[in-house]
Amino acid sequence: MTDTLTRVEAPHTIRTARLVLRPVEAGHLADLVALKGDEAAFGLMLNGLRTPERAKQELSEDIAFWARHGYGTWAVHRASDDAFLGITGLMERPDGRGIALRFALWPWSRGQGFAREAARAALEFGHAAGLHRIIAVARDSNHASRGVLGDLGLQPCGEFRHQGHLMLVFESLHSSWPEHSALPEAM
Repeated sequence: MTDTLTRVEAPHTIRTARLVLRPVEAGHLADLVALKGDEAAFGLMLNGLRTPERAKQELSEDIAFWARHGYGTWAVHRASDDAFLGITGLMERPDGRGIALRFALWPWSRGQGFAREAARAALEFGHAAGLHRIIAVARDSNHASRGVLGDLGLQPCGEFRHQGHLMLVFESLHSSWPEHSALPEAM
């Protein structure tokens, strides 16, 4: 008999080579409050930093979104030690542009390909779930995010201004997604 409990994973948990993506749940609140309140981690996201109250409200909205749509925001954890790295997900944009891929990771975890790996898993999950078109939006000046989106094969498809910043819109169309691309291992 072992004294180590096996973690029971939620439906729609995804494992990649180095990551575990778990649909956000109440137990992620402290991590999300910290991430969404940190300028370096969340300052470039739509509407910027969040208060703890707003982060808690968004978590409730994210859980409800999962229940309605079968996709949403995942908490990204490093598989080797279960460290919380950030979030990735598919969310409906409030401006009506469509379902958008998003990702935000702690600065200390950047430069290791984690954002790319997590975003690819979310994008593949979305297309496999039947989403024909998935967009992403990045500031023109956010070269790191633009690089991730380009590496994932998203193509530029528009631009707009938001709070004085030039925002670039990218899209991934299911018909253009590589046929050899495999759905990440869902648990």
